[in-house]
Amino acid sequence: MGASSAYWLRLKAKMQQKKLNVLVVERDAGYTSASTVLSVGGLRQQFSLAENIRMSLYGYEFIKNAKTHLGDVDLSFQPNGYLILASSKGADMLERNSKFQNELGAHNELMAPSGLAQRFPWLCTENIALGCYGVNKEGWFDPWALLMGFKQQARAYGAQFVNGEVTGFEWNTQGGLSGALISSCDPQQPLRKVTFDKCVLAAGAHSGKVASLAGIGDPSATIEVLRTPLPVEPRKRYVYVFSTQGRNCPGLATPLTIDPDGTYFRRDGLTGNFLCGRSPCDADEPECHTLDVDHDYFDTQIWPTLATRVPAFESIKVQSSWAGYYDYNCFDANGVIGQHPFYTNLYIAAGFSGHGIQQTPAVGRAISELVLEGQYKTIDLSRMNFERLVHKEPLLEDNIV
Repeated sequence: MGASSAYWLRLKAKMQQKKLNVLVVERDAGYTSASTVLSVGGLRQQFSLAENIRMSLYGYEFIKNAKTHLGDVDLSFQPNGYLILASSKGADMLERNSKFQNELGAHNELMAPSGLAQRFPWLCTENIALGCYGVNKEGWFDPWALLMGFKQQARAYGAQFVNGEVTGFEWNTQGGLSGALISSCDPQQPLRKVTFDKCVLAAGAHSGKVASLAGIGDPSATIEVLRTPLPVEPRKRYVYVFSTQGRNCPGLATPLTIDPDGTYFRRDGLTGNFLCGRSPCDADEPECHTLDVDHDYFDTQIWPTLATRVPAFESIKVQSSWAGYYDYNCFDANGVIGQHPFYTNLYIAAGFSGHGIQQTPAVGRAISELVLEGQYKTIDLSRMNFERLVHKEPLLEDNIV
């Protein structure tokens, strides 16, 4: 989100002939634990909220035309689509959402069990009432390449990137934010002070912590709105890579398939490997102090579903695995975008809860519109603002994976 925002801010400032200095502070400049590069890079329009559908539609257009926007970059987009499966309990919602998605410009089709079995002969349709298949505009891409494309082009447009961590903020005499304190990753370097006119908070899973440095969420604050925190925290998610020698194996055109229980899988390259994962229930959330992988979770929670849904996956071998963080919005699992209601020079882009990477082109553009023009010009994201947290009005998305 930070690199995308920097790209769009510098691009729009250049187009509008406005003077604008952009500085991006990166705590993990090597991206060893960055959520972006640890993502599986999914792109779908199968959401229930218009904002999420429209942002992902634009994400598709941007990724499809990436070379026009970002120069010589290969995002390795695989347009295999998503296949979301529903039991009888979820079929009505799936049908309703599909109709809405297509009305907004998505291209998916509903499939009964007989149609699913014919189209995807490797799939066991037991206990499946309906499937929704993204025929076009869905698939997956290389998140690292997208990040590098944004960063390189932002730099080419004049943005600066520094390796450091925001450890505090400074206030002006009116009580507004006026600067940040940045500690260097080199302990020999002194604390750096940076003054700013406007600030974009896009710190991913750590956005809630950074917001607290500005006094956001302070229960003792005399100003009521400052007592409302930015409820974004890290949630660890595992990704497993496996191979199979089973017969009737899903082929190269296999979509990213999501079982009714949330287990997902997709092809990984041309060598017969697959990626898979599943978000745990709240009671089973793992600790987030490290990115260690729980291999028992695969054996007990994921493999049984894989083996049931795809008979070829009864005998599989895990080749590798990793873990990454969702920037999880504990309030409603949806992105928080826009100005803070008290610190009006603070713009937030955080809390996307696992579907942020596909929306980075649209969110970065939206932030640049607010900063430079004071309002949304393309996709109206007003409902995703911070005020919904203050008024305790959740904006719920049905399709969180």
